Amino acid sequence: MTTLVWDKTGTRFYQTGIDRGVFYPQGGSGVAWNGIVSVDEDSTTELKSFYLDVVKYLDNLLPGDFSGKLKAITYPDEFDQVNGIASPADGLLYYDQPFKSFNLSYRTRVGNDLDGTDYGYKIHLLYNIVANPDLYTFDTLKEQLQPIEFSWALTGTPPVNPSAKGYRPTVHISIDSNDTSPDILQAIEDILYGTDTTAPHFPSISEILGLFQSIGALIIVDNGDGTWQAIDASDNYITMLNSTTFQIDGADATYLNPTTYTISTTNPD
Repeated sequence: MTTLVWDKTGTRFYQTGIDRGVFYPQGGSGVAWNGIVSVDEDSTTELKSFYLDVVKYLDNLLPGDFSGKLKAITYPDEFDQVNGIASPADGLLYYDQPFKSFNLSYRTRVGNDLDGTDYGYKIHLLYNIVANPDLYTFDTLKEQLQPIEFSWALTGTPPVNPSAKGYRPTVHISIDSNDTSPDILQAIEDILYGTDTTAPHFPSISEILGLFQSIGALIIVDNGDGTWQAIDASDNYITMLNSTTFQIDGADATYLNPTTYTISTTNPD
């Protein structure tokens, strides 16, 4: 038997702070969102109690849908297009236009008593969000600068996710840096934040799940230009014979003729 231990060094965890906000218009590239103050995460979860002969015999907690609040002191110009503001010409803005849904990602820091906020983080992804702006007021200028704080009530429509069998559709998912394979985490961040050669885009939930399910697999990527690459995160499939020659073992290959074959991603055990 193991005796419980409280406040063990390195296990005093806490969550704090928000950074790396990114706005993604539907079908478009991500745009860095500077100036996010906070994101409140809530749910429409409902508690229903049942009584028999004036005695409670059951509490049923009904899962709800995501709702939240976003606050910022500034936002990207591109956000206007989903926030009911249209620009028919440079410098001219039309208000009270139709609102559009968008996607959003941000990080929250995770700390502990040893590493502080450098311990880790969670990447949050919000799908098909609609932002309803709150009232904001322009006050007279004062001696001390007081920037206006914008805020929006957030709601969302869960995307269709055929790969999530057995789970309710959801608007909100997160990736924990401390429990995710470094290779998968890097792949997700390259998708979300872009690289020197690729633009940032918002991945589907199926795309995220596919990366997690690739642990231990050989991943074949078609570059779309007649070339391909093989990713061996588990270091089980590819052996470098010399600086320019490699050997792939255990790959899923289909021969088209004695000298031509197709190679595909494996399914790890």
